[in-house]
Amino acid sequence: MSKIIEQMRNELKASASERVKNVAQRFFKEKVKVHGVKAPIIRKISKKYFSEIKNLSKKEIFILCEELFKSGFGEQGIIAGIWADNIHERFLPGDFKIFERWINKYVDNWATCDNLCNHAVGSFIQMYPDYLAGLKKWTKSKNRWLRRAAAVSLIIPARKGKFLKDIFQIADNLLTDEDDMVQKGYGWMLKEASRKHQSQVFDFVVSNKADMPRTALRYAIEKMPANLRKQAMAK
Repeated sequence: MSKIIEQMRNELKASASERVKNVAQRFFKEKVKVHGVKAPIIRKISKKYFSEIKNLSKKEIFILCEELFKSGFGEQGIIAGIWADNIHERFLPGDFKIFERWINKYVDNWATCDNLCNHAVGSFIQMYPDYLAGLKKWTKSKNRWLRRAAAVSLIIPARKGKFLKDIFQIADNLLTDEDDMVQKGYGWMLKEASRKHQSQVFDFVVSNKADMPRTALRYAIEKMPANLRKQAMAK
């Protein structure tokens, strides 16, 4: 299995560009560790090597994912998240703790957080909605990425109109969070929920706007008509 990882890492390095590496850093406040590979190439490499491991057991694939996360490189973390979601049909309830551990130990920027949580964790929650309670516990974590993960794990379900009550509970838990990465995360979740539940999300925003940071508020109302955005932004 380690041979596959070594081959893939060599291909990532061969596909890297110093220009792409420098541009990537502009999207992050913190220093990030990246090879400098464009997203379409990352996806292509991910697909190529997944075809060689797809018949392994879930445990073996998760070990490979963890090995990629351990590298600290953003591209390898993205591939780990893709591979995990590729086998979401095999997820079992106990996998929630694995995802939680990965976020706690290895996630150190919004891109790795969102890639893992939008897809693998989001797929898990749709399969096992009882674990929405686990997301709500994450909102109380000292780890900013677990708090962001609580919200961004619901991006795709929110887009589908699911879990509105739970979305509002998570947004309420995070309402006054001072971390802008968390504010953007739950604002994004509310924005996606507004696609199917515009009036409910608008009412939530308006009723909480005195306490909601402007960053979160702007994200939440981004897809609403101009007249509603104006009302929401009014002092």
